[in-house]
Amino acid sequence: MTQWERLQQLDTVYSQRAFDLYNRDEFPMEVRHYLAHWIEGQDWERASRDSSRAAFLFQVLLENLDNQFSRFAQEKDSFLLQRNFRRYKQNFQVSVQPAAMELESQRQVEKSLKDLKTKVEVCVCEYTHVCVCVCLFVCLFKNMIHCFILQVMEHSIRCLEEQQDEFDFKYQTHLMDCENFLSDISAMLDAADVLRSALIDEELVDWKWRQQKSCIGAPDDTSLEHLEKWFTQIIECMFQLQKFLQKLDELVGKMTYDNDPILVRKPPLKSRVDTLLTHLIKSSFVVETQPSMPQGRGPLVLRTNVQFSVKVRLLYKVSELNHVMKVTVSVNKFRKFNVLGTLSKALNMAESMNGGMVADFRHLTLKDQKVGGGGKGINDLSLSVTEELHRITFQTQFDYQGLSVPLETSSLPVVVVSNSSQQQSAWASVLWFNMLCSDSKNVKFFETSPAATWPQFGEMLSWQFLSCGKRGLDNDQLETLAIKLFGKQQSYDSCKISWTKFSKNLPDTNFTLWVWLDGILTLVKLYLSDLWSDGSIMGFVSKGKERLLLKKKQNGTFLLRFSESIKDGGITFSWVQYANDGTPSVQTVKPFTSTDLKQIALPDILCDFWIMVAENIPVNPLCYLYPNTPKDQAFGKYYSEKTGEENPYLKYLKTKLVFVSKK
Repeated sequence: MTQWERLQQLDTVYSQRAFDLYNRDEFPMEVRHYLAHWIEGQDWERASRDSSRAAFLFQVLLENLDNQFSRFAQEKDSFLLQRNFRRYKQNFQVSVQPAAMELESQRQVEKSLKDLKTKVEVCVCEYTHVCVCVCLFVCLFKNMIHCFILQVMEHSIRCLEEQQDEFDFKYQTHLMDCENFLSDISAMLDAADVLRSALIDEELVDWKWRQQKSCIGAPDDTSLEHLEKWFTQIIECMFQLQKFLQKLDELVGKMTYDNDPILVRKPPLKSRVDTLLTHLIKSSFVVETQPSMPQGRGPLVLRTNVQFSVKVRLLYKVSELNHVMKVTVSVNKFRKFNVLGTLSKALNMAESMNGGMVADFRHLTLKDQKVGGGGKGINDLSLSVTEELHRITFQTQFDYQGLSVPLETSSLPVVVVSNSSQQQSAWASVLWFNMLCSDSKNVKFFETSPAATWPQFGEMLSWQFLSCGKRGLDNDQLETLAIKLFGKQQSYDSCKISWTKFSKNLPDTNFTLWVWLDGILTLVKLYLSDLWSDGSIMGFVSKGKERLLLKKKQNGTFLLRFSESIKDGGITFSWVQYANDGTPSVQTVKPFTSTDLKQIALPDILCDFWIMVAENIPVNPLCYLYPNTPKDQAFGKYYSEKTGEENPYLKYLKTKLVFVSKK
């Protein structure tokens, strides 16, 4: 007979006192009843001393509860018992396992406690000494609580030890992470400083020099898209580093400690970031399009009381600053001017083809302030008006993400004239300055103007013809000009030409070298652009070389060259003809000027040019363009068929105008 069966056979007084032990939820009577066989077969005394054994029995108890639950599930009338056993298991888990989540031994002890309680009660029933068994249960319970407290304390000290190790590890890791993070910022600043040097000291300087050369005709690329992209990326990176450093300030505000690397290393890093940002942003403010008049001689030549335009650009492209930064215009005090027009504009993305941050000043005007009885102001009287250089200055204020930087940039030096007759000399000054000087602040350049080497001068002249006629000067043309200036030499690389020789009158003439060259350039630009572009005009060739070239060619071979004696530019042609005895001779016509070419195009002159030979028979002596291209093949596409009504010379005569020369 089991102990549980014996308990049920006790007298009413004793059995009731025993059953009272199972009226609470800690260990329900149903569990004692249905699991009696298993409960009475376990060594609960051992479990009270061995926590691991107690934990094992607790797990087996839960399994038995599950098994009993499954048996009830198969019985039709056991719904309530099935539900109760599910609740009993949950109660055991809730009442025993919370402490086990914190400490495994706690769960073991509580399980052992409840199972041991059952064991004691069974013994009480068996010997009908209920009170004695209850006392034994209380004693065992106290022993188990004592064991539990010791185990909790042991667990706590282990936790403290682990936390100490973890704290030391995290502290050392934190220090290492801080040092690495700050070192990464320092390395990025080193790299950014290298990029800044390459960007500002090399790329930007190179762009400014290309822009100077392009102002005088060089075919250089002056677009700013790449520079804008580089400036924007580097500046954005610097602002991001600035945010990281600000975040470190927040961390220090929450907690710091002795020898905190953030407190030691952050200030110099922040100073470097601010310095780099300031330098980059100041350098990013540039003049994109230099001052020029719509109908002017060229960029950088301005005339008082005539409107001109100029465009500035911020190479840091950020939408938050669109229409925020106001740019103002002023002129240096070298010579006093009143600047009229819209003197303040906002940098915006609407006035740029590619969405850049620009301020486009399109309607500015300079008005001269007379000093005393009129004159040149405070400038040195040894300089002419066309040798005075002025700078147009632009200023704005950059305020963004806590950084405030005043910005200023200036145009290349401009020459300001008061009437159109001075534009030719003014353009000469612009050519000379931008050919030789890369310092845009040197407005006193012409007080001690340096000489130009022949390679510099020849390249500059070639650019002029390239911009006027889409074709530069070839080596033969340059050599002809070099011989004209320096005489016949083996090499002209070391030869120099002074500003005086360029801008003052040539020997035995009443005009300067520049006036002569500029007259030819004007002729090419207005009347000879196509012929110059396709290489039909030899242009610069001496008379002696001309004869040598033509006398070797067939009868009727001709070439086109510029006149050396006409101030405003002239073009002539020479051809070779042979006498009856085979002797060659070279004939040349009077040069044609802009007055002539304005009325009749040069290709038509060549087509309809005749000379009178014996018996007054007109003959066209021009057959082949040097070296051997048939005339009509070379110029046929340029011939025109103007009627008398279209040609002012033929307004009343419905005939063709031809040039006839007496032999």
